[in-house]
Amino acid sequence: MTTVDSIPGTIPPGSTPASGVQTGSTTPASERKKTLDSEVFLKLLVTQLTNQDPSSPMNTNEMISQTTQLASMEQLTALSTTTTENFALSMRQTAAALVGREAQYVDADGTTKKGIVTAVSYKGAVPLVMIGDVSIPLDAVSGVSLAPGSAA
Repeated sequence: MTTVDSIPGTIPPGSTPASGVQTGSTTPASERKKTLDSEVFLKLLVTQLTNQDPSSPMNTNEMISQTTQLASMEQLTALSTTTTENFALSMRQTAAALVGREAQYVDADGTTKKGIVTAVSYKGAVPLVMIGDVSIPLDAVSGVSLAPGSAA
């Protein structure tokens, strides 16, 4: 029986590689996503080509299919990154547009409060809007209106 060594970075720290076929994983999906990238795919492909039976080489169509899958995965990853960046930019623009407007939110006690947005902070993943002396995450703002006394 042929034994295939594990690919560095795919076995969680502190674990020992399993012998034989493994049907599940204890690594969280978010960690698997980080480690199963194009580099791992290429290592698997090289290992497959190195260990193939010379009398029955890999089908060319199969290789093209796997290469196409790799290209598709890379494009989906790039699209996902672009979408995430676009969403972050959209949140920043939305937060900036709230300055000078009256916004309402629900505080920790469950009370609905409102006030004028005076500033925006982009320190975290979600922009924070200053309402009075309180920083509120943009996604906690439950309503927006013109500030009292401002023209439409």
